Amino acid sequence: MKIKSFEIFYNKIELKRTFTTSLGSMPYSKNIFVKVILESGTYGWGESAPHNKISGELIESCLSIAPILTSSLIGKNIFDHDEIYETLERCIYRNSSIKAAIDIACYDAASKEKNLPLYKYLGGEVNKKLYTDYTVSLDSKEKMAEEAKSIMDMGLKIIKVKLGRNGKDDVKRIHAIRNVIGDTIKLRLDANQGWEIDEAIQTLKSLEKYKIEYCEAPIDRELSYRLNEVKSASPIKIMADESLFNSNDAQMLVDGNHCDMFNIKLGKSGGIREALKIISIAEKNNIEMQIGGFLESKIVFTSNCHLAYQSDLIKNLDCDSPLFHKQDPVIGGLEYCKDWEMKIHDRPGLNIELDNNFLNSCQKIKC
Repeated sequence: MKIKSFEIFYNKIELKRTFTTSLGSMPYSKNIFVKVILESGTYGWGESAPHNKISGELIESCLSIAPILTSSLIGKNIFDHDEIYETLERCIYRNSSIKAAIDIACYDAASKEKNLPLYKYLGGEVNKKLYTDYTVSLDSKEKMAEEAKSIMDMGLKIIKVKLGRNGKDDVKRIHAIRNVIGDTIKLRLDANQGWEIDEAIQTLKSLEKYKIEYCEAPIDRELSYRLNEVKSASPIKIMADESLFNSNDAQMLVDGNHCDMFNIKLGKSGGIREALKIISIAEKNNIEMQIGGFLESKIVFTSNCHLAYQSDLIKNLDCDSPLFHKQDPVIGGLEYCKDWEMKIHDRPGLNIELDNNFLNSCQKIKC
C-alpha cells in the first residue's frame, strides 16, 4: 500500500506549571503533529516536540523541512520501513524530531492497514505491566520536597528527580526529598548533563545512601567518551540519554563500557525503526532500558507503551509528560489506571485520534 499525502499541524500546549531542568525552563510545549494518508484512505498519526538544546531542532526548522521530507515519501510502500527511514536520512542529516513524527505516523498507518495493534505489528506481546514515574522539576530543595510529597500523595510509587545545578546542592535536594517521602518510594535521577566529571563522581558517591535506582546523563554529551570514568567510579547505575540518539551511538556506548542502561526516546532515535535497532543492541548485550520522551502528548507515549512490549529488558517507563499538559488533544491511546499502571487497547494501530477543535486551532501545512 502506497503513501498518498501528508498533513502537518503545529500548536503550543500550555503546561500546568513551568517545567525546569538544568537546560532551562518551559512554560509550554511546542508540538508538531503529522498525518500520513494512504491510497486506501487509511491514515496514521505521529508527533514530536523538538528540544533545541538536545536535538538541535526548533519548531521553525522542523516546519521548514517537513514538506521536503514528506514529499520524498509520496508513493513509497508504507510497509517498507527501512526504505522510509533511509529516504528521510538521504534528505537531511539528523533532525531526529521531525523524522520521528513522520516515522511514527507511518507505523501507525501500516499497523492499521494490517488491522493489528502496533505492538503486534512489531512482533511483541502484552506480557508485563507498565508503570510510569512522575518527575520533580528542578527548583529549591524546599519546593522540590513539597512537589515530591504531592506526587507521592497522588499514588505514584516511582519518582524521577531533575538535578544538575551544583552537585552539593543536588545532594541537599535529594536529602530533603527523602526526608519527606521516606524510603519506600523509588527514586531516579536525571542530571541532564549538568555536572562536570569530577563533580558527577563525587555527587553520585554522596547520593549512594539515598537508595537511588539510577542516574541519567550525568555529564555533557560532548564528553561521552569519558562517561566510562563516571560509570566505573559511581555506586549508582548510569543511564545514557543525551549521548544516545541512534544505533551507532548505542554500539559505541556498549563498546566503551560507558553505561549500565539505555534511555530510548523516539524524538532522539528518529522514530520506531531506529529504536528497534537500539533495542536489538541492548538485548545482545543485556542492557536494561527505559523508554521516555520530551514534552509530547499521548501519541508518542502510546507509541512508547507499544514499543515496551518488544523486549523484557525494557523495564522502566518515563511517560508522565502528557500529565503535565493543561489540555489533552488526543482521543484514545494509553490510559493511566490504578496505581499509575499504563494500558493500551487491543485495537488497530495506536488507537488514537486528535480532537477536531484542537486541530482547528493549529497552524496547518498540507504536503
